[in-house]
Amino acid sequence: MTEPAFRSGLVALAGRPNVGKSTLVNALVGDHVATVSDKPQTTRRRLLGIVHGDGHQIVLVDLPGFQRPRDRLTERMQRGVEEGLTDVDAVLFVVDARAGIGPGDRRVAARVAATAAPCLIVVNKVDGMDAGAIAAAIEEAAGLCPFVALHPVSARTGDGVDAIRDELAALLPEGPAYFPAGVVSDQTEEGRIAEVVREAALAEVREEVPHALAAQVEEIERGGRPPAVVRVRLICETESQKGILIGRRGAMVKRIGSAARPRVEQILGGPVYLELSVKARPHWRRDATALDDLGV
Repeated sequence: MTEPAFRSGLVALAGRPNVGKSTLVNALVGDHVATVSDKPQTTRRRLLGIVHGDGHQIVLVDLPGFQRPRDRLTERMQRGVEEGLTDVDAVLFVVDARAGIGPGDRRVAARVAATAAPCLIVVNKVDGMDAGAIAAAIEEAAGLCPFVALHPVSARTGDGVDAIRDELAALLPEGPAYFPAGVVSDQTEEGRIAEVVREAALAEVREEVPHALAAQVEEIERGGRPPAVVRVRLICETESQKGILIGRRGAMVKRIGSAARPRVEQILGGPVYLELSVKARPHWRRDATALDDLGV
C-alpha cells in the first residue's frame, strides 16, 4: 500500500491587534515561540512557528495586527503584513468573539478576500462565554468573507485548537518539510531571548512605556562552567521611561529579569545569569538605523 503523500505549506495569521494571533500560534506549535501581551503592537515583525505532525508540517506566519501606519516602525509592521499574505497556502483569519466585529475586522476581511488562498475563520476567546453569545459571534464572523471553515476556539485554554491543526493539515498541498524535526521557530536564540525579555517587561510596565519598548541581546557568554551569562538591553525613548523600567532601587528591572529567566533557561537548555540594562534611545521608532539594528 502506498503511504499518503507528505503535506506542507505556509499559513498566514491575519487579524487586527490583540485578537490572540500569537497565543494561537503558540497553542498550535505546542511551544512558546511568539510574544504574548494584552498591549497593542506586541507582534512587530513576521515570525514563523513550525507545527510538526504525522505526515505534515504547517509553517505558521505570525503577522503584526492590521493598523494604520503612524511612524517608521508601524510602516514596517504593516508592510510585513502585506508581504506575509503573499504566496501563502492558507489564511487563518482571527477575530475576537468578546469584542464583536468592527471596522478593523472588515478591513482585514477585504484584504484576506483578495488573496487566492483558502481562509479559515477563527472566532477566538470563547472561553467563559455562554452558548448564545458564542452562536451570535459565529454568525457575525461568518458574514465577513468567503471561508472554507469556521472554528470557535480558546487559544488560551487550547479548546478547539486540535480541530484547526487537523483541518490545516488536510488543506495543505503535497510538499517536503521546510524545517528539520524539533525546530519550532525561524528565530535565532538571540531573537527568542530578546522577545522573552520584552514580554516580561510588557507584563510589568505602565501604559506609557509599551509602544516605546524594545529589547536586544548584547552578549551570550557560554565559556566555562554554567551558568551562561546573558546580557540584554531594554530600550525605551525617554529618561522618564528609563526610570520606570529601572524602578525604585532597581526593583522593576530585577522583577523583569526574574520573570524572564526561566524561559531564557529553557531556550538555552541550562542555568542562566540574566543581566539586564536599560537605555533611552530617543525616537528610535522613527529611526531606520535603529529599526535595522533591532531587526524590525
